[in-house]
Amino acid sequence: MILNNKNAIIYGAGGSLGGAVAKALAASGARVFLTGRNIAPVQQVADEILAAGGSAETAVVDALNEAAIKQHLNSVVVQTGTVDIIFNAIGVDVIQNIPLVDLPVDDFVRPVTVTLQTQFLTAAAAGKVMMKQGSGVILSLTATPGGIGYPYTGGFAAACCALECFSCNLASELGVYGVRVVNMRSGGSPDSRVFKTAIDTQPEVMAPIMQKMKNDTMLKSMPLMADIANLAVFLVSDMAAKITGVTIDITCGTTAALNYRAVANAEDSRHTI
Repeated sequence: MILNNKNAIIYGAGGSLGGAVAKALAASGARVFLTGRNIAPVQQVADEILAAGGSAETAVVDALNEAAIKQHLNSVVVQTGTVDIIFNAIGVDVIQNIPLVDLPVDDFVRPVTVTLQTQFLTAAAAGKVMMKQGSGVILSLTATPGGIGYPYTGGFAAACCALECFSCNLASELGVYGVRVVNMRSGGSPDSRVFKTAIDTQPEVMAPIMQKMKNDTMLKSMPLMADIANLAVFLVSDMAAKITGVTIDITCGTTAALNYRAVANAEDSRHTI
């Protein structure tokens, strides 16, 4: 397995995407240390990993608390000797679907501040450990608004852009120590908890929304959590040893063009505008 002997810390492991990445890393041989503010969903992910034959341990860690982050990191280093991978997937509350000109400043700034605070704290703490080791991968995740203008996304778009910039700059500083920093940019995943809840509770409302999101992509589909988790496994593995300082797009092509204008020709497999 490509992640044998790797130790990975997942922040926000109880979330649907954090859990998906954690399970994929464990299935690829990594020893995963799952954290979150609420232990119940984190433990559920750990139980699934253990049941599948993987290695997982849990801890309550607030990824906005610098002391708690450092204490947990140090405990992992004492226990295992290295921290090879970190991935911060904690959720951040965002007010959306309001024009920016009507959005209160606090609602715009909050997701930017919280996103950068948690990503900075976890990456800086892990970065210091990895610098001493001479190796390691710091992985993060943004979304479609990080790559294109996306109306009515409030402070979320600014948070995505800021995180992508931070990831690149951190990579430029840590690369000389053998540490890689990579970001993934995803579109919405229809099988994530947020989307599934909305689809189950408001199927009539969500159906046209989901179709529009698909139409906005080149592949006319949306990335599933497994797609993102598989990308995460590749990026933190030695197969991606020369990849750093970049954002890898896994939006099915949303950020590359005005894809809603491309439709399948009914007469053949070609696409036309």
